[in-house]
Amino acid sequence: MTDLREALDRLLEAVPPKRLAESVQRLITDYRSGRPADEPLLRNMVDATAYAAYRMPATHAAVAAVLRQISISPESVLDVGGGSGAATWAALAEFPTIGTATVLDQVTEALKLGSRMLPTAQWQEWHLGEPLSPADLIMVSYVLGELTEEAQHQLVDDASATARQAVVIVEPGTPLGYQRILDARQRLIAAGWTVAAPCPHQQQCGMTGKDWCHFSARVNRSALHRRLKDAELGYEDEKFSYVAVTRQAQGTRGRVVRHPAFRKGLVTLQVCDQDTTVGPKLVSKREGPTYKAARDAEWGDPWPVLIGHRRGTPEARPLEDQRPGLRGVAGQVWSAAKEATQDSEEFQLMVSSFVDHDLMSSM
Repeated sequence: MTDLREALDRLLEAVPPKRLAESVQRLITDYRSGRPADEPLLRNMVDATAYAAYRMPATHAAVAAVLRQISISPESVLDVGGGSGAATWAALAEFPTIGTATVLDQVTEALKLGSRMLPTAQWQEWHLGEPLSPADLIMVSYVLGELTEEAQHQLVDDASATARQAVVIVEPGTPLGYQRILDARQRLIAAGWTVAAPCPHQQQCGMTGKDWCHFSARVNRSALHRRLKDAELGYEDEKFSYVAVTRQAQGTRGRVVRHPAFRKGLVTLQVCDQDTTVGPKLVSKREGPTYKAARDAEWGDPWPVLIGHRRGTPEARPLEDQRPGLRGVAGQVWSAAKEATQDSEEFQLMVSSFVDHDLMSSM
């Protein structure tokens, strides 16, 4: 199957870069203007295309990073509020068992655009409150932030009641996004689901004070991507918070929740443990294979990993990470990421209202 980057490149060939850049700037200006939410931000296909070029790679990378943390074999996926289908592309790349993929959204232009890139999926207009069709995997990515608290609860409960194998919810990696994830997590646990990731436990989150649980996915920027974002760097880091629940426990003993810190002969990992504590794990060079595994560990990885083999081989990775590698944009997800993001928190919150984040504030 063609990867997302190739599909986007083909799509963008038909639209002059200048028109895309003008549309992106208008979308940003319109959002910041505070105009009524019942007026759609995406007015035409050029707007939808501009947004896809601007945001789909980062949304795809974040969802792909999350899906790598769960061990399931879904035959069907439902992407709620999926816009032009970034999350669906990630699911299809991660789970070759999927035979039926359905994207729901209220924005007609986004659905049309997505169907042009991925005609094998089903693209359906859908509005908040309408029933969800049963599926093995249900994904709700960058949607909750556009809903009232009551509507958030209803959507989470609907996904919980309809999914057969797993529910995955992704939000921007900001304190507010994290709080929405915590609320959704609690509702899913109460409904009988088991948290598979990122938490290695089912108890209250152990992060306290000003800290919050979030992760990072690195995305390589194309030349057009850099132009649309008025950026110089050839990459960006997408920060996100998430919860993934399954019917059965996944067996993760811990999770690296920050970039590892390196000193000569010593690696410090911030790890969330099964007892809910979050704190440093110091691994010295004297620990041999464990030290090598710690040097290879990345923010978001399970810990401890199996040791004694080269990282990247199936034997060296925990069960939930033993799957074929991703292509294209998603192939960059697990490359080393820096702590500082190039996008401001204001912008990360802003883009949560565009197509892949479902625009359901107009309900």
